[in-house]
Amino acid sequence: MNPFNGLGMNLGTLSMLSNAETHSISSENRSGGKGQGGMAPADPTGPARDLGSGWKCHAYDRIAPGETFEMAIIKGSGAIQSIWMTGTPGRNMILRIYWDGQEHPSVECPVSDFFAVPWMKTNAPSEKQYFPQINSMPVAVNPKSGLNCFWEMPFRKHCRITMENLHPVNDAVLFFQINYTLTDVPENAAYFHAQFRRINPLPCKEVYTIIDGIKGQGHYVGTSMGWGINNNGWWGEGEIKFFIDGDSTYPSICGTGTEDYFGGSYNWDIGGKYVEYTTAFLGMHQVIRPDGTYNSQHRHAMYRWHVMDPIRFKQNMKVTIQALGWRDGGRFLPGMHDICSVAFWYQNIPTAPFPPFPPLDHLEIA
Repeated sequence: MNPFNGLGMNLGTLSMLSNAETHSISSENRSGGKGQGGMAPADPTGPARDLGSGWKCHAYDRIAPGETFEMAIIKGSGAIQSIWMTGTPGRNMILRIYWDGQEHPSVECPVSDFFAVPWMKTNAPSEKQYFPQINSMPVAVNPKSGLNCFWEMPFRKHCRITMENLHPVNDAVLFFQINYTLTDVPENAAYFHAQFRRINPLPCKEVYTIIDGIKGQGHYVGTSMGWGINNNGWWGEGEIKFFIDGDSTYPSICGTGTEDYFGGSYNWDIGGKYVEYTTAFLGMHQVIRPDGTYNSQHRHAMYRWHVMDPIRFKQNMKVTIQALGWRDGGRFLPGMHDICSVAFWYQNIPTAPFPPFPPLDHLEIA
């Protein structure tokens, strides 16, 4: 019987012994090395000045305007098993992850969108932002601004994780913990990917593209979306479509409506009001409502994790979603909305580079 490598953790494997090595990288242990946590000297003007080294002397890092901060460099074979972070995780903070020496990233998106909370202002401190709670299996967002993910992210030789502060003036604050294991990775384990997109506004009668250009073999595992509504009335009649392995005009998988894809129904409407929810694999966890003064739009945040039902492809994959409301005469109204998304999937590398990442002005939440 082959020894257990410590990956694919669940309640059924929790009792199994393994020779996998557990490591963790944070501001207090930048190398993830054994016995190297909490070694920073006490700042003579800081809160640990009377206690000395080992007493919470370097709990976070500051990232200067325009700086790319190297969160982690990991050598060897293993997998990221969980990530936690907080600080100032606004739209200006860009998370990137590189696998096995590939020059372009396999994960590239604003950190807020990566954790399915897209409506975060640029560089605003967490105490001035509203972070909706998420109680899902791979992603959890907890009071007040604790961002957590449990996506398993295997690598075979090398892992590099960075955070870029796009803000031109303000420093960013980053608290983080990256928990990983060094172990054997099976040959059929693919690499984790996540790509961000945004259009504001969506042109009339155009579909929104969640992801395109995926080539190779893999499986699609999730979608998070932010949707800002630019008209009155219901807006979510649009269908999501998965074009798999050469599909052209018509897809292999076609949904029936936006709220249906995210696990709801009938406009999420109970008593004439949108009702938020968050579950293990799907949710519509945030509604930003007009306040009668400055906030003029409904905005929604949603997620759908294909953990139990991944969408597998052998050659290529494209995912789109329509924006449809209602107009007079029982006709559909093509929406022109502010839409953003992150697509999550696994596939082999090398992969083609992502489209150029948008500038800060394109990311800003107005």
